[in-house]
Amino acid sequence: MDQPTELGALFHRLNNQLGIILANAELLDAQLEDDASRARASQIVTSVVEAISAARYIQERFRN
Repeated sequence: MDQPTELGALFHRLNNQLGIILANAELLDAQLEDDASRARASQIVTSVVEAISAARYIQERFRN
């Protein structure tokens, strides 16, 4: 595999894993009843969204 293709594949794998984490964190956030646990789940959601954004930014920088 050449380097750009390999890098694209790595970003694809990273985004897939982050998407799984995000979906599970959102499910937890919706199902939890106590405020402290819901706040932790919400923090995970926020952090994963930021990680996805950072991965997209890095991917765009490598494309240019």
